[in-house]
Amino acid sequence: MREIVFDTETTGLSFPGGDRLVEIGCVEMVNRVETGRVFHVYLNPDRAMPAEAQAVHGLSDAFLADKKRFHDHCEELLDFIGDAPMVAHNAGFDFAFINGELGRCGKPLVCTTRMVDTLAIARQRLPGAKHTLDALCSRFGVDRSRRVLHGALLDAQLLAQVYVELTGGRQIGLGLVAETIVDAAAIPITVVSRPPARPPRVFSASPAELERHATFVAGLKDPLWGPADPVAAS
Repeated sequence: MREIVFDTETTGLSFPGGDRLVEIGCVEMVNRVETGRVFHVYLNPDRAMPAEAQAVHGLSDAFLADKKRFHDHCEELLDFIGDAPMVAHNAGFDFAFINGELGRCGKPLVCTTRMVDTLAIARQRLPGAKHTLDALCSRFGVDRSRRVLHGALLDAQLLAQVYVELTGGRQIGLGLVAETIVDAAAIPITVVSRPPARPPRVFSASPAELERHATFVAGLKDPLWGPADPVAAS
């Protein structure tokens, strides 16, 4: 099965409010294994970059000034994603921007039925845990040392590894085990009877043992604890 894991960087949080895409990174996976094919572009948003957004991804007005617009890469993006399911972390956010830009170009929108949200998967599988990409990378041992700032392609590559772990681990992609359906009713049930209860053991000393112990102690010469008889010690 072919899937596209992707991430975006933007000028802010609201496409209807005037924010735009500035970076798209896509990673192709087949049967949960990365193929090495990627799609990655920086985009000129035709608007100023807010300082708070630049602090997240590091993309400045000067860096983006000579980059092409979304419509210049639109067909290339659509060819790359094809009709594959699209995997993203908090996917609704990324879909809103992708579809917003496609709508501006007069292109058909990507159907949300293709959306796979790893944030929703993580919340279901790991209730009570932290569900950020950084937290999931730490949980699954994914190396995120290069992630100093957010970056669409790097984050998509990290998310691809996290997605594999969230959906069952590497074995799914490698196809090492054939799927087997087991009829529980056909499994024989073995009833194991318990042996009779053992009588409780007695661990206290018997009168004879106490007498032998007293005789042994009385025969000790210069014991460390001194004479046992307080009269003899006076």
